[in-house]
Amino acid sequence: MIIDSQTFLASGQFVDLPCGLRTHFIEIPGSDAAAKTVVFVHGSGPGASGWSNFQANIQQFADAGNRVVVYDLPGYGDTDKPTDAIYTLDYFVDHLRELLDHLTIDQAILVGNSLGGAISLGLTLAHPNRVTKLILMAAGGIEEREVYFAMPGIQAMVAYPMGSPAFTREVLGTLLERLVFDKRHVTEQLISQRWHILQQQNAQVLATMQIPNLTSRLNEIHCPVLAFWGREDEFCPVSGALTLQRECRQVKVITQSQCGHWVMVEHPEMFNREALEFIEGDQNGTH
Repeated sequence: MIIDSQTFLASGQFVDLPCGLRTHFIEIPGSDAAAKTVVFVHGSGPGASGWSNFQANIQQFADAGNRVVVYDLPGYGDTDKPTDAIYTLDYFVDHLRELLDHLTIDQAILVGNSLGGAISLGLTLAHPNRVTKLILMAAGGIEEREVYFAMPGIQAMVAYPMGSPAFTREVLGTLLERLVFDKRHVTEQLISQRWHILQQQNAQVLATMQIPNLTSRLNEIHCPVLAFWGREDEFCPVSGALTLQRECRQVKVITQSQCGHWVMVEHPEMFNREALEFIEGDQNGTH
């Protein structure tokens, strides 16, 4: 894994999947053949990528002996960004399934933030035998679309379509600040990472994204779930934490004060510790 000195992004590998999408991913091998596989699924937004979302977590998960895979979703990062696709939940889920097939990952622990949380839930529901545990951070897909678009962070984001001349680097920095409680987490390095990706993005992914409300199906999930939510989240209402707690069969929910949409960025030590303890616990989700 090499970090570019100008963009501060990590370069990984590329694979052409059967769906036709050239997909960028980073893989860190596990400590041995029995290592658990952890797949990070990032969220949406301008300039989003797997590395920019999870750079404070990836190495710590690998250092614990896990095989770690971090990939860029269709429409994001260095993965293809088709302008004729309809970005439905099934589209994202099928893409992830094909990547798992390519990497010969039969079972994985999924770590999903926001849109990545919805995709993780979607894959678990579609292919329950392939997911052993779920770690969710402000997961999408558990409210109606209108609820999300009434949130102040999303309202601010959709006001500047990707590719618009009005979407300047300064605008990007302001939008990123809405993702966190403490604006000091929005560094020049983070803005550079996201700005570089944003120059490659088009408006299609946000214009056509269709993520259904999966609340009524959460009780179908049998694997253990660990969920995090920031109390000051401006993108996904914190009521989602209660929804997960009420509907999931095996779930632990952590709500964090002084935290926005990015708990793994704002509170990485706590997140890494709790998530790794959960991964090492038995299949009933205990430690």
